[in-house]
Amino acid sequence: MKLAVFDFDSTLMDGETIDFFAQELGFKEKVVAITERAMAGELDFYASLVERVSLLKGLPYEKVESICKSLPMMNGAKEVVEGLKERGYKVVCFSGGFREATKPACEKLGIDADFSNFLHRENGILTGAVGGEMMYSNAKGDMIVRLQNLLGIGRVDTLVIGDGANDLSMFAHADTRVAFCAKPILKEAATHCVDEKDLRKILAIAV
Repeated sequence: MKLAVFDFDSTLMDGETIDFFAQELGFKEKVVAITERAMAGELDFYASLVERVSLLKGLPYEKVESICKSLPMMNGAKEVVEGLKERGYKVVCFSGGFREATKPACEKLGIDADFSNFLHRENGILTGAVGGEMMYSNAKGDMIVRLQNLLGIGRVDTLVIGDGANDLSMFAHADTRVAFCAKPILKEAATHCVDEKDLRKILAIAV
């Protein structure tokens, strides 16, 4: 058995979930700017996440669910998951974003498990609060070690794919590290770089 862990936003999904929410409220550019700095490693991930989610206060939860059901998957997402599973990989998604987005997408793609955060709501309206195990810059690294121990899989049989600074901690625990259309800070830590929006390229790297 082998383990493949994908980031979600801008990796499995073509875009940033929170940007789609912000567009609904009319301040996408403000959120995009914060996201860009966080993914480049210029801002603490936890602080940037809390700040961005606070701006979503007042968004109806049914609108969140509607947006999440129609998020655009990255080119080749379905094929790469199927191809990896045929080669004996357990395929998992880690996201510093939200379960509202990862759960339906991962069910659609056939991914074995997803780990992400939750948007807090009261009376069907977002409160601007967020919670979960993927809120910190070291969260993905901590979780991948737990999964490796649970499954009995070492770093030599672990493949990780991501695009931003909050993927660095999981890169530290895998021998095959793919920076996918990634920020320079992640490319420096990668063993492979894919600069084309086509996840099928991963199948030429995975063994």
